[in-house]
Amino acid sequence: MKDFRKLQVWEKSHALVLKVYKNSRTFPKEERYGLTSQLRRSAISIPSNIAEGCGRKGDAELSRFLNIDLGSASELEYQCFLAQDLGYWQNDLDYKQINREIVEIKRMLAALISRLNADRL
Repeated sequence: MKDFRKLQVWEKSHALVLKVYKNSRTFPKEERYGLTSQLRRSAISIPSNIAEGCGRKGDAELSRFLNIDLGSASELEYQCFLAQDLGYWQNDLDYKQINREIVEIKRMLAALISRLNADRL
């Protein structure tokens, strides 16, 4: 069992959740149970799955949860893109920064998955 708090990708994904929550507060009220909720769930899923994977037995299980995270991160990336096209972000900089962080987290997840899988060979 690993301590998820020691993983840099968990730290970055947790910080991303906080940014997504903060920046989605200004989304239209009619999106509260639509895009806003879905965006937040996708964001929360990333550090949550890292934590769950770390609590499981072995690197194979952790790798499986990190692969799920790649899907959640891609889902979040699209939802942020959609919110941008709909004009929901307060400013363009918020969207661009969040998008850069998502791309970085995806890169970090892929690298960690590769490392875990290589260690099992």
